[in-house]
Amino acid sequence: MKILVGSLNPVKLNAVEEAFQNYFDNLSVVGIETLSGVSNQPINDEVFTGAETRAITLKKKNDSEDLGGDFFVGIEGGIANVFKRWFAFGGVCIIDSVGNKGFGSSAHFELPCEITNRLLAGEELGVVMDEIMQAENTKQKGGAISFFSNGVMNRKELYIHGIISALVPFHHKSLFF
Repeated sequence: MKILVGSLNPVKLNAVEEAFQNYFDNLSVVGIETLSGVSNQPINDEVFTGAETRAITLKKKNDSEDLGGDFFVGIEGGIANVFKRWFAFGGVCIIDSVGNKGFGSSAHFELPCEITNRLLAGEELGVVMDEIMQAENTKQKGGAISFFSNGVMNRKELYIHGIISALVPFHHKSLFF
């Protein structure tokens, strides 16, 4: 089974592989850089729009170039205002080879106002976290969740549950499609 992922980020690729291994054997996970079509720091519905755009782009590329993909996965990190608080999370869209579509999201974790204000002003969470953590490219490592959970959860683990959630409709096709 071939799964195309709209990113070259190893965290996202490893999360997709680990999530899909719960249900399928003989996986080939291939990352392809795709644009999300949304801002660098997606907010609210933009998170899911970005994930969906990535998955649709992959399916179109697969169809036009005959890449042999079975599933097309878009993952977009972003923030959302829920219950008058700001949360970071990952939105996921998965499309299969016939065009069925499923959505999921990772766990949401609260962000402090200091960070949220910077994100709302246009900065990207990964850049802000690099500065706070005094590290480089944290979004391809543990991510913000690793910092805020004191290392109990990393970005890959955060995304795995969002991917599993997006696969739900594919396990119960008669109810969803």
